[in-house]
Amino acid sequence: MTQIRLGKTEIITNKNGFGALPIQRISFEAADALIMRAYENGITFFDTARFYSDSEAKLGKALSSRSLRENVFLASKTMCSATEEFWQQLSTSLNELQTDYLDLYQFHNPDFCPKPGDGTGLYEAMTKAKAEGKIRHIGITNHRISIAKEAIESGLYETLQFPLSYLSSSEDLELVSLCKEADMGFIAMKAMGGGLITKADAAYAFMNQFDNVLPIWGVQKTEELDQFLMCGKNPPVIDDAMRAFIEAEREELSGDFCRGCGYCMPCPVGIKINDCARMALLLRRAPAEAYMDEAHQADMTLIESCLHCGKCKAKCPYGLDTPALLEKNLADYKEQIALRTV
Repeated sequence: MTQIRLGKTEIITNKNGFGALPIQRISFEAADALIMRAYENGITFFDTARFYSDSEAKLGKALSSRSLRENVFLASKTMCSATEEFWQQLSTSLNELQTDYLDLYQFHNPDFCPKPGDGTGLYEAMTKAKAEGKIRHIGITNHRISIAKEAIESGLYETLQFPLSYLSSSEDLELVSLCKEADMGFIAMKAMGGGLITKADAAYAFMNQFDNVLPIWGVQKTEELDQFLMCGKNPPVIDDAMRAFIEAEREELSGDFCRGCGYCMPCPVGIKINDCARMALLLRRAPAEAYMDEAHQADMTLIESCLHCGKCKAKCPYGLDTPALLEKNLADYKEQIALRTV
């Protein structure tokens, strides 16, 4: 299997990483089986976050034995805004993961780049935690190009976690080169385009072009995991047919579309923005019937209750006009419903 060195951390791991966000949606028993299947098939890098409800606890339950812990790399994240919160979240993460150290601790999508002397004390807290042996490496995650570049240029971080897929812009892809020049590990989230990419082999082949990129695949089902395990054992390559497929995908999905990151949430009136704002694409890229039931219709109808408060638009890291996108998707959804009832 392909191994990757995660920049100056000197972490050497399987090219397949385990993104643990989705396991918060399944039971402890199902999560345990999925995590162990991943480990037994060579996956050693597991990424989670304090923000992912019980994801840390599920990883901790599965990987807490000393024989396993020494063979895996655990990465988590904090969305703290103050030093007291930093230490509380770190303590909770260590407790939930049933470990006395994290291999990588990351600032989770901050709206600025924490630095020494910036008045927040956050970066100083990170370095103190590292000196105390509670964390081994310091990283940052983001969805904003400007902050990602600032983090790279600062030389303060050992890893950057950023959305990357074959739908990414040239500016996004530039970050991969910048990280390589800085010997900074690049962890690719949203490698399946937030659920819009449906072919695992194409997604894997694209990632496999970069020898400094570690994709973390978000999985919650055995069949999803098995697709990436198979790609790891028999790496697909980008031939002419796959290249044409990827170009067609980029053309269809280019422009302003919701990535489903969820940073616009929660909505004051309960709109499931990260699903509803991309419904038109989901309808065309998966069996439409799955999104036509009463529950989804109720979710989409809730868009009509939008307050136009602008909170979601202000929080979108991609600068999308979220209310307008919701209205557009609702109109399309109603049209699709009408066509199926004729």
